[in-house]
Amino acid sequence: MTQENSSGAPGSSERMNELLAREARHSSGLWNPGIAFVSGEGCHITDAAGSTYIDCMAGIAVASLGHAHPRLVQALSEQAGRLIICSQSHGNDVRTEFLEELFRFVKPPLTRAFLASSGSEINEAALKWARAATGRKRFVAAERGFSGRTLGALSLTWEPTYRDPFSPLPVPADFVPYNDVAALKQAVTEETAAILLEPIQGEGGINEGTREYLEAARRLADEHGALLIFDEIQTGVGRTGTFLASEATGVVPDMVTLAKGLGGGVPVAALLMTEEVAKAMPAGGHGTTFGGNALAAAAGLAVLREIREKDLLVRVTETGNYFREELLGLGPERVAAVRGRGLLLGVELHQPAAPVMAELLRQGGLTINAGPNVIRFVPPLIFTKELAAEVARRLGAALEAVAAA
Repeated sequence: MTQENSSGAPGSSERMNELLAREARHSSGLWNPGIAFVSGEGCHITDAAGSTYIDCMAGIAVASLGHAHPRLVQALSEQAGRLIICSQSHGNDVRTEFLEELFRFVKPPLTRAFLASSGSEINEAALKWARAATGRKRFVAAERGFSGRTLGALSLTWEPTYRDPFSPLPVPADFVPYNDVAALKQAVTEETAAILLEPIQGEGGINEGTREYLEAARRLADEHGALLIFDEIQTGVGRTGTFLASEATGVVPDMVTLAKGLGGGVPVAALLMTEEVAKAMPAGGHGTTFGGNALAAAAGLAVLREIREKDLLVRVTETGNYFREELLGLGPERVAAVRGRGLLLGVELHQPAAPVMAELLRQGGLTINAGPNVIRFVPPLIFTKELAAEVARRLGAALEAVAAA
């Protein structure tokens, strides 16, 4: 493993430039990366120039056990040597164990799961199940919410820059201000199939739903014969210190969507639902080719067992609380607010986030934004207090450098 080098400028090596140019010849062109990563270990990731960074992006909250985790590597290696693919139309041993482990964390009335491969795909499944269970077509979602980029999931994604180029979208949705109980009450009607909310908005700015708001959503869904769906694609699998972020409020939905950290980097997604909702889908009403494949199930099983056996939920809470204090310690003149729970934290700045993130990358810290002035920190669940303190120090240095420039 290359020694950490926080002063190396990304993209400075011939190999880096060569890799980026070769990929650019054939990629879609949607992105214009300035850095190429080639390896990782734990909470660190290394680029093609040999510089190593503390990874607080984790593939956008995906690498729950960090990079090259021995348990995950072994599970994938052994499973690849036995069986990689097995359709969900047939039973499978490792898938069975994965589901049993998943429902050690998730309690009734959520007792059923449909497995898929991505967040957008699993949100699409939730929309279909809601229609099947209610016979209705309209949905209610929150402003600044993000549900995915496929057409159905995009219909419940608020951001106009994502939606407008593809309008009209196929799923009718009404958007209400987040945490506004009165607006939610006005929006939910007898035509509503489901209310879909993130317990903590991720891309929208790390905005946490109040207990009152989420309880009102549950009550309104019940009153109008609608369903309540929690999108926990980013907040689930222990990221906030409980397996589901919604556990902290005591509000139980009819469906929960999970993805991102569930496979530790391998594409795994799950729609959790009640018995009643599960039975509403007619036989053959939904399906997937790759969902629940044996390799993905082995990855998910390894992640869940590591979380349980190593008490990572406790660690996430303790490290997250420490990290929050370190970030707040940078001072109100530099940090306007720190939002979120566990290892889903958003630092709101008094200035645009992009220049600070670019400088932090030069300082050896990899992050992602959550809106124009919020830096999102979603490191692996194995993150330590020592790393948290170092990241906060580097963020302070980045803020000073940008101010000086």
